[in-house]
Amino acid sequence: MKIGDEFGPSSWVVVDQDRINAFADATGDHQWIHVDPARAAQGPFGRTIGHGYLTLSLVPVMSYEVLPHDEGGMGINYGLNKVRFPAPVPSGSRVRGTFRVESHEESDWGTQSTYTVTIERQGGDKPVCVAEVVFRHHK
Repeated sequence: MKIGDEFGPSSWVVVDQDRINAFADATGDHQWIHVDPARAAQGPFGRTIGHGYLTLSLVPVMSYEVLPHDEGGMGINYGLNKVRFPAPVPSGSRVRGTFRVESHEESDWGTQSTYTVTIERQGGDKPVCVAEVVFRHHK
């Protein structure tokens, strides 16, 4: 793996109202723009939208599909360096991610890789999430 390599895009993931509601229940974030379709219809987005952190939480499922991984050992989310949500994810949207290698370092305990993940919405004109994620894989 080298700097600049790209992996993806992943398969589309549906962000429907059931997923949004489940995320709201898991996090306690029941803001009306996420969970109240009647009120959200009158709001700035015309319908409910997924939480930004819901979009970010889809990074692992996308990464499992498209990133190379070693058998055995243990992979962990080590952290995030930057995260932005340039566009909303309206309920019913489909999103997918592409990963670009920013760094890849090997050590005696395993590897650490930093990727810029860009999550796009089908039919959208700009990304819904751009994040720099750091993964570690321990031998």
